[in-house]
Amino acid sequence: MNSIQGIGMTSRRTRERMIDRLIDQGITSHKILDAMRNVPRHLFMDDALASRAYEDTSLPIGHGQTISQPYIVAKMTELLVDQRHLKNVLEIGTGCGYHTAVLAQLVEHVNTVERIYPLHKQAKDRLWGLEIRNVSYLHNDGGCGWPEKALFDGILVAAAPSEIPEKLLEQLAVGGILLIPIGKERGMQELQRVIRTESGYDIERLEPVSFVPFMSGKG
Repeated sequence: MNSIQGIGMTSRRTRERMIDRLIDQGITSHKILDAMRNVPRHLFMDDALASRAYEDTSLPIGHGQTISQPYIVAKMTELLVDQRHLKNVLEIGTGCGYHTAVLAQLVEHVNTVERIYPLHKQAKDRLWGLEIRNVSYLHNDGGCGWPEKALFDGILVAAAPSEIPEKLLEQLAVGGILLIPIGKERGMQELQRVIRTESGYDIERLEPVSFVPFMSGKG
């Protein structure tokens, strides 16, 4: 797990306002709030958008992708991590690396997969520069997961397929949690939590969300 050093008083003040908003929105885990507080979100986007970094909105990061709004990052992390000690987590959709940086403070190791090579490389370089060392990176189709690193006690998916990829279910350990948005059309998706049991899978439908669509193949 990692601890990122804070930077800049202006950034810290705006981050504190973001944390206050997350508390108002129902995020209760102190360790997740601290992880969100520690990560300089403005470093994960273009300078032209950095002034909006701590707004509760998703923002473009290029290649048709977005950085998720802080509430969704916090909520998904809370659903995955809170009250659990996770050793081996898979993230599908590295994107700019922001959610990866949050997860890396809370679990032993993050394995993150990104299909778009420029985003994969940029996130890897950015997280290395922030001295985050408990992350492994793969440029590949996210629907394949990362079989060589399985089984995972947590899987988090940051793009929305129309149904849960079978290969991701196969790579989830018994007792593990998969968090995934389902539904191809933005505005008509729902966040689902899947728990693998000894006999199968329990699926819980949680709340409406809006993610970029899940795409196959490498770019």
